[in-house]
Amino acid sequence: MKLISAIIKPFKSDDVRQALSEVGVNGVTLTEVKGFGRQKGHTELYRGAEYVIDFLPKIKLEVAVSDSIAEQVIEAICSAANTGQIGDGKIFVTNLEQAIRIRTGETGDDAL
Repeated sequence: MKLISAIIKPFKSDDVRQALSEVGVNGVTLTEVKGFGRQKGHTELYRGAEYVIDFLPKIKLEVAVSDSIAEQVIEAICSAANTGQIGDGKIFVTNLEQAIRIRTGETGDDAL
């Protein structure tokens, strides 16, 4: 099993969710986060004063999937979240040792 975490632009979350459901993903965890990468934030003008926004709003999606569909999920996220602009985000893939469904006690792929 794999845990796939993706940091994406907020306005792309619906597109990514739709792409994941088409691939067969049943559940996704979405968290509103703030951060920066190479773009290092930006400056804005408010009431005549310029100020720096260091941490930009992003969405973190986390999805646990079986090894058999992990590559399809990664490709779906990449294609749906891509704008071609700086700050599109990143995807992190980690091995998931175990998953347990609390209600039924199912483990492994059955718990997903």
